[in-house]
Amino acid sequence: MEEMSSPSTNNAAYFELMPGKALDIQFSHPVNLRIKTSLIGYEVGKYIILKHPEPTRMQSYKDVLVEGNVAIVRYILEGTQGQCCAFKSSIKHVVKHPQKLIFLEFPQKIENRELRLHQRFVTHLPANILSIAEVDNDRTKISGIISDISAKGCGFSFKSDNAKLKVNKTAVNIQVSLGNNKNIEIPAHVCNSRYEQGKIFVGIQFQDAEQQVKQILEHLLIDNDF
Repeated sequence: MEEMSSPSTNNAAYFELMPGKALDIQFSHPVNLRIKTSLIGYEVGKYIILKHPEPTRMQSYKDVLVEGNVAIVRYILEGTQGQCCAFKSSIKHVVKHPQKLIFLEFPQKIENRELRLHQRFVTHLPANILSIAEVDNDRTKISGIISDISAKGCGFSFKSDNAKLKVNKTAVNIQVSLGNNKNIEIPAHVCNSRYEQGKIFVGIQFQDAEQQVKQILEHLLIDNDF
């Protein structure tokens, strides 16, 4: 937990998470183990319910997923700056029937730190991810929205029923329409993508796009001073 700073004094505010939220859990006893899982639900001040990460591997985790074992839980909160939140908890109970679930003690303290150096502005701007190709007709296009934007990058999302779908980490152009048949294309690079609650969320880094971003913010009537 040493890497965290600025501890939250309002636990509920930082744990207003929706079911399906991706969580990272780290154990150090009896072995070092880090697993990915998702939130099922919680009752403030009492417990948090998590999906068992891999029910088929219940035997592999039998010495770790036991009552009383301590865990560090981490998750990402998206927003204007982006926050990595973490808290220490212990396993309250492991349920095997009718579903395999993990109950954790509700945290006493949640710590967080900012992830981004540049302020992000929340938007709901229709846009496209375009693949890089010599011939326009050969360009793959993904239509969605820019959910937040800064001088250095943006968050892009689109609907999908495929939980295994990933957007490749590659060079792309981000196309934004400013109306009157005026389109802006921003050279960029896909940094990451994840599936959550019927949507694919894509993290995108711009490549020398300060002027284009200024035009977009001016179009949205957002004051900025990069």
